[in-house]
Amino acid sequence: MTLRERALDLLARREHSRAELGRKLSAHGEADEIVALLDALERENLLSNQRYADSLAHARAGRHGSLRLKADLRAKGVPEDVVAEVMRDARGNDLDAARAVWRKKFGTPPVDAGERARQMRFLAGRGFPIDIIQRVVGG
Repeated sequence: MTLRERALDLLARREHSRAELGRKLSAHGEADEIVALLDALERENLLSNQRYADSLAHARAGRHGSLRLKADLRAKGVPEDVVAEVMRDARGNDLDAARAVWRKKFGTPPVDAGERARQMRFLAGRGFPIDIIQRVVGG
């Protein structure tokens, strides 16, 4: 299997960031060969950081907050300008998503400070910003 075929096989399964695809291909080719292939795939619009970021944002919508999305995109090597663009859209959905996640998990307001802290930690673990968490849980 050639390096290009391997890359196309990976891209046929799901979107990849440039850095992620480069890491996956690194065991199968030389660095300069991989860079040339990645450049060619981008020119042919078969590889796109923007498309990958949009795909990940869509997959995480409603379950995770914008902070988690931002961390995941950075971990996958998505450039900061693409991350910033996706974050503008994702940040606007945080309140509705946090309310839906909170309602599904808890459904009732906290009865004491310990329960309130537990609910806030849960939403923080899902990647929601503190201002959104406070609006959802109260206080």
